[in-house]
Amino acid sequence: MDVSERYEQLIAFLNTHLPTPVHHEELADGSLMFTGGSPGEVVARLTKVAVVIEQFAVQWETPYTPVMRPRRVGVVKWRRLPESTVMNVVEQLIRGARDARLSRYITCQLCGETKPPEWMQDEDICQVCSASVLGSVH
Repeated sequence: MDVSERYEQLIAFLNTHLPTPVHHEELADGSLMFTGGSPGEVVARLTKVAVVIEQFAVQWETPYTPVMRPRRVGVVKWRRLPESTVMNVVEQLIRGARDARLSRYITCQLCGETKPPEWMQDEDICQVCSASVLGSVH
């Protein structure tokens, strides 16, 4: 199997193994970035030589400007390893990144909904409840 076929297989693998829905885009450097989950859970970057798996994370630059800042979980140099090894390792990295992301979710003490950390006003109250119940302004 040639390199371009393996690359196409990795695209298909990421589309089927990341949490749904999966969104992808081509970056300026020619790599592909896949974001799985809604809200985001796992980010995968596919280059011509590697697959980078990251835990989705957000930082607020301003109260109105969320910026994705994923946390790296692992890198697999896919051209150097047998196909089955690459797929197994990538699958485990995706699972680890997703588990790490979901472990950071918090349950709002007012509405009882479990939400990602960037949707929380503080450790106990989500932004929606903070605004609607407590009257805070963001």
